[in-house]
Amino acid sequence: MAAVDISPSISQPHVFHHPTDIIPPANLDDAPLKVDTTTTPAESSATRRDPHILPTFPPDAPPSSPILYLPPILSLLPPEYVQPLSSSPSDGLAPLSTDSHLPSIDEASLALHRALHHFRPVTSEYAYVPYASAFNWHELELPELIEFEWYCVMFRSRRREGSDSGPLYEADRKAHEEAVQNGGLLLYWYGTPHPDTRMNLATCIWQSRAHALAANGRPDHIRAMRLAAASYEHWELQRYWLRKVKGEKGVTIHSYDGTSRT
Repeated sequence: MAAVDISPSISQPHVFHHPTDIIPPANLDDAPLKVDTTTTPAESSATRRDPHILPTFPPDAPPSSPILYLPPILSLLPPEYVQPLSSSPSDGLAPLSTDSHLPSIDEASLALHRALHHFRPVTSEYAYVPYASAFNWHELELPELIEFEWYCVMFRSRRREGSDSGPLYEADRKAHEEAVQNGGLLLYWYGTPHPDTRMNLATCIWQSRAHALAANGRPDHIRAMRLAAASYEHWELQRYWLRKVKGEKGVTIHSYDGTSRT
């Protein structure tokens, strides 16, 4: 399948559409997955909500501005770890978390997980700009002693108008929980489709490429990918390394070249 043509310059901001507009198509070796029922660590069962469900507002109190993107969804740490409490960022979009816990996590990925509580896009044109320019990578800081690389998958897509999202949505919810339970998935993030072009972007960050590839053969993932096959007019999958060099605090993005330094 041909890659998406992303050359047009889009000036209007995104608005919120149903989140299943970004579920990846079938036959992708390590496509991004989505989350089951989630809460922030501070939320009680009384306030539990699914982050994929469209937010609603009273008729007399419309939102003051368009919803340009949704918060990152962070996988819960293994049960033996203290779950970090998310401080609300300046834009009010505190990260969400899964119900399932990761089975394990290495120390470098634990540090990244903490930094990713502040992960966000830096432009409303994230579906069109280069991956390295779409997010606040430059604001993420880790301890200087860490040297590591993580595997990132970026998915640009345009949903087919009129496609049935119900069964796909349910299958995808299960696939994300499956990925978290089996390990490696640190973060999942998705934007909102452009109102004119329907272009969107989703991304996930894994502890390693091996974890991402292992998710492909699991049953819920396979079912979700099969249902997604006919849902897109165009799609484009790109892979990257997120690298941290010893002696520096920041991280950098590099195109995946088939090699690994870890």
